[in-house]
Amino acid sequence: MAQRDRVMRMSVEQPLWRALAGYRVLAMIYAIGLFAAAHDGFTRPWLAIAYFAVLGVWTLATLPQVASAAACTKPFLAVDLAVALTGILITPLADAVQRVHDGGPTLPSIWTAGSVLAFAIKGGWRWAALASTLVAVANLIERGTPARDTVHNVVLVWVASIAIGYVVEVARASERTLARALEIEAATRERERLARDIHDSVLQVLAMVQRRGAVIGGEAAELGRMAGEQEVALRTLVSGGLVPVSRASEDAARDAVVRGAAEDEPDDGPVDLRSLLAPHAGSRVGLAEPGAPVPLAPQAAREVAAAVGAALDNVRRHAGEQARAWILVEDEPDEVIVTVRDDGPGIPEGRLAQAEGEGRLGVAQSIRGRLRDLGGSADVISVPGQGTEVELRVPKHHQQTNDPRGKAEQR
Repeated sequence: MAQRDRVMRMSVEQPLWRALAGYRVLAMIYAIGLFAAAHDGFTRPWLAIAYFAVLGVWTLATLPQVASAAACTKPFLAVDLAVALTGILITPLADAVQRVHDGGPTLPSIWTAGSVLAFAIKGGWRWAALASTLVAVANLIERGTPARDTVHNVVLVWVASIAIGYVVEVARASERTLARALEIEAATRERERLARDIHDSVLQVLAMVQRRGAVIGGEAAELGRMAGEQEVALRTLVSGGLVPVSRASEDAARDAVVRGAAEDEPDDGPVDLRSLLAPHAGSRVGLAEPGAPVPLAPQAAREVAAAVGAALDNVRRHAGEQARAWILVEDEPDEVIVTVRDDGPGIPEGRLAQAEGEGRLGVAQSIRGRLRDLGGSADVISVPGQGTEVELRVPKHHQQTNDPRGKAEQR
């Protein structure tokens, strides 16, 4: 959501409004300069002076109105255009008739274009067409005849304003599309987080109840059967496409130990990955790590430790309780590599794709999903009869996570 807010604050309209404000001030100065250079030829210079006084005060006083689309209201646009049209229509009264017929500039001169552009930026090409048409009519009335230069200027303003209005509409549509895409992405990530939590807890509890109920028998067997049905239904819901799963930790007790170890580390500094992997070591799980700390961002370290836990759970589930596993931690200059290897029977070819299709997303999401969120990768190498190797790679300089508690991104 913060990313979406940044996009909305960086609206493409804001530079246009700032440019318009600057243009109005410069155009006002230009129009006054034209009058000052030729004031001797005016028949009623006092009328021009009065108009320029109103134009100057209006331009400077309304700078806040052309600062944004919200401030630029319809009443303001109407009055602003009226000021421009009035200046055009009173030009024959203030200036010499011959100068008007010879194509001399109107009193507001190019300031009128700023008023039309305000319509274009505010309302798009339709509003721009309306404003430029009114300006065209006023210019034709002021000249009294459709002279070539007058028609040229009118067409130029009309085409330019409509083009700018159309570009603004396209930019707004693109902005809305981008904002919507970011909103969908944020919602998808939130659904991923919820699905991960379900996979981490509820599904594992249901699976355990099913297994234990089958062993105990009696009423417990019936309870286990019902738990199995609910597990299948929930897996189907989670893997149905709307809620992709990408995080898992099958052993809740062990995960609590890992989380507790992580909480002992400061949240505002790197965490030694070795301290989070140590709880996994045991009589049948070896841990080989460097003799020096392996620093990672706190959330990144927790995600890697959870992915290792998911890999070890797969070893116990599919290779048996007697299978041995080894964890190797390598601290490279640009990345951290954690390898989990076992001496089990290996994974038959096509089994991972089949499991993913059945909604069992332990490898597809609990391992690969976590590393993907960190900007890393997870590779599973398995040869039937020769065990399985899971290689996790986490870049040190691009660690981005989606902390379910709303922690800031770690980089």
